[in-house]
Amino acid sequence: MLYESSAAAIAIFAAFVLGVIGLSFYLGRKGQSAKGYYAAHGEIHWFVNGIAFAGDYLSAASFLGICGMIAFNGYDGFLYSIGFLAGWIVALFVIAEPIKALGKFTFADALDSRFNSRGIKLAVAISTLVVSIFYLIPQMVGAGDLIVPLLGLPHTVGVILVGVVVTMIVVTAGMVSTTWVQFIKGSLLVFFCGILAAMILNRGLVVGTGPAANLTPQVRTVTPDGTVLIDGKPQSKDHDLRPVGTLKALPDRYAGKTSTGPLRPLEYLAALEDSTIVTWSSKKHTDAAGTHTTYSPVERKGSELLKPGGYFKGLSTGKLADRLDFASLMLALFCGTASLPHILIRYYTVKDAAAARQSTVVGIAVIGAFYVLTLYLGLGAMTSGALDPTSTNMAAPLLAKSFSTTLFAIISAIAFTTVLGTVSGLIMAGSGAVAHDLVENVLGIPMTDHEKVRCGKIAAVGLGIIAMVLGVLFRSFNVSFLVGWAFNIAASANLPALVMLLFWPRTTKQGIIAAVTVGMLSSLGWILMSADTFEKVYGWSREASIVPFSQPGIVTIPLGFLVLVVVSLLTPKPVEPTASDLVRRHG
Repeated sequence: MLYESSAAAIAIFAAFVLGVIGLSFYLGRKGQSAKGYYAAHGEIHWFVNGIAFAGDYLSAASFLGICGMIAFNGYDGFLYSIGFLAGWIVALFVIAEPIKALGKFTFADALDSRFNSRGIKLAVAISTLVVSIFYLIPQMVGAGDLIVPLLGLPHTVGVILVGVVVTMIVVTAGMVSTTWVQFIKGSLLVFFCGILAAMILNRGLVVGTGPAANLTPQVRTVTPDGTVLIDGKPQSKDHDLRPVGTLKALPDRYAGKTSTGPLRPLEYLAALEDSTIVTWSSKKHTDAAGTHTTYSPVERKGSELLKPGGYFKGLSTGKLADRLDFASLMLALFCGTASLPHILIRYYTVKDAAAARQSTVVGIAVIGAFYVLTLYLGLGAMTSGALDPTSTNMAAPLLAKSFSTTLFAIISAIAFTTVLGTVSGLIMAGSGAVAHDLVENVLGIPMTDHEKVRCGKIAAVGLGIIAMVLGVLFRSFNVSFLVGWAFNIAASANLPALVMLLFWPRTTKQGIIAAVTVGMLSSLGWILMSADTFEKVYGWSREASIVPFSQPGIVTIPLGFLVLVVVSLLTPKPVEPTASDLVRRHG
């Protein structure tokens, strides 16, 4: 059965979580000062910080979401990997050294280093909170999805569990424990995903048997009173939809065989291209008896799944709105990495600009290796016979379960730790925005070193509670899709101000405030009015949406640059030293 917990899975999961919490308490004594709590005293080695970059960045979207996208939609899911990785080029060549030289604790420090403006601190702090909260949503959704098969507990319990554990991590030791949690989880994630990919290649392609080979449609009904029915029968603890994802026919060169045997990486792709694969589509309708979702098999050629256009309709339909939606997402992924507050604050944990650059190179290498593995994990899940048709987010853990329960427990525990590492980084960024930027700098409330740490911890608890609530409300979304929204907001609000501050001396504080505010509000407003939000959040018709496509970056990122330029030209020329002067002075 898909969702059946085991003593081994529970034991391995408990060992991981308790180990992480124990490490957090052990390191807690190192995070008692403000510099220790928010920036780990700037003493993290560049190599450790590079792995921690990977641990912070390889979130639930990277592991759970992308694998699920590829497993259900083919090659198009891999385009998320390409977009996520490409964004690090901007971080390496544009952001790494200046952000270290200009900042101290938070992203607002860097943008305000030239002007010492309360307005900039306020705008950037609010932007940091909005981006962090939007990025928190998919992490919590992924955590809840993991708990269902791992421990046999409801999705809501999983969301609450990760919220409590992460809050403990952040509150006990701040950036010190957060860094080491991210280092450990980044290392383990890449190592075990490499093992899983090797097992996929060793197994090769196998014609499907068992429950997944039953290609009759399945109907899942949720009645008005919340009862779940599978094909009209009430769901018991041990009963759910049949697993799906099966290979129906091998290439002609394997005639008479049911398996290809072990394959090399390129051979695997070539064999899959000539195979016939059964994917699944879903269709939902609601009547007086409840909401019915019908899952139906669809036979497709591997060559069709390995070419663009299966999920991103802008690559195949030719419609202008679809093309703009896809281009907008890719632009946001490319520009968003260098604009994410929880990534940017990692630069303050190393000693100098050279270490910041070196850690970025290490991060790119590790992240790039992982994203190559996601292609094989996703394709392996597609033909594993172990997919849950109701959840794209569970493809990778259930793929591991098709090999062994122990591997499933390890991969799920690592995935859960992946969520812990990313969420702790996001909450650190948000708590710093509240305590350091809003309370101390905007409101002007003087605080001792101890009070700064205490204020940050209180803010972390509040953000943890918000994350838990949103993780429950957005359960039905694919986590990679949700992260795309966070990247759009980050790139629209933060990137124009940061780039222009570094490279255009005429930038004024009014221009920065206007660009951050307009970029944030326009992208957030666009998302809230999009067809996807209308359908999946409000429960309204997609046709009622008043924006032509769902991803706003292609409109709102240029808008941020335009607003900054216009406002800066309409306001007095700044007399403060340029950002380049400050970088040279502090670099």
